[in-house]
Amino acid sequence: MAEVIFRALLERRGYPEDWKVASAGTWALPGRSATHEAREAVRSMGLSLEDHRGTEITRELLEQHDLVLVMENGQREALRLEFGNAADRVHLLSTMVSEEHDIPDPSGKGLDACREVAGELEQVLTSGFETIVALARNPQTSADGGRAS
Repeated sequence: MAEVIFRALLERRGYPEDWKVASAGTWALPGRSATHEAREAVRSMGLSLEDHRGTEITRELLEQHDLVLVMENGQREALRLEFGNAADRVHLLSTMVSEEHDIPDPSGKGLDACREVAGELEQVLTSGFETIVALARNPQTSADGGRAS
């Protein structure tokens, strides 16, 4: 959901089409479609997940991206430990709006949970848009404006 919401924000704000935005999961099942509930949640926002297929995160995929945003602190820590060379590019999404909390995975929790998470994603991605763009352009800068460690 975050991928399609962020793509829509880029488009609405006139960013070039060469921005590479991708979604991958730490325990994703490769090739799996988005859940019906997730597809319905973004459909109500005028977006589509019909073409989405699950992708597992790999070292090669990480190396292709300047910024990696995760939903949960456990994901951030796991990626930083497993892929130390990418640690400075891995950030918790909520820190883009100067907060630090997990955005829960709504899978298996029904349509209302998916809609709630989609709404939170839209709010965080919209409010944190400039921070995300700055980090993507300069991955060595941390979300709080300092240098990443």
